[in-house]
Amino acid sequence: MASERDEPERLTAEEARAVEAVLVRLNERAWGLAFGLLCGLGLFVATAILVIRGGSQVGPHLALLGIYLRGYEVTWTGAIVGLGYGLVLGYIAGWAVGAVYNRLVRIG
Repeated sequence: MASERDEPERLTAEEARAVEAVLVRLNERAWGLAFGLLCGLGLFVATAILVIRGGSQVGPHLALLGIYLRGYEVTWTGAIVGLGYGLVLGYIAGWAVGAVYNRLVRIG
């Protein structure tokens, strides 16, 4: 026979909604940090690979980012600059994704 201790405690409807609201919510700073690191390191690694490969024209397509990211070029210095831009812009994008998601969950 099963005793009362073996059965899980049931939540009320109000408690279940409160738990769901906390668990469904995204941490905006964490998403920003994750996106920022992903974008920054991605741009740094892509630039570093092209610089290491070398050649007569190093990364002409990636060099076009210099139009939008002032100071970026396909060099080691540009890799550091790209890392900084990726961190900042990625953080903003990740934070925005988390913020919009949280607003939509709150509405629904």
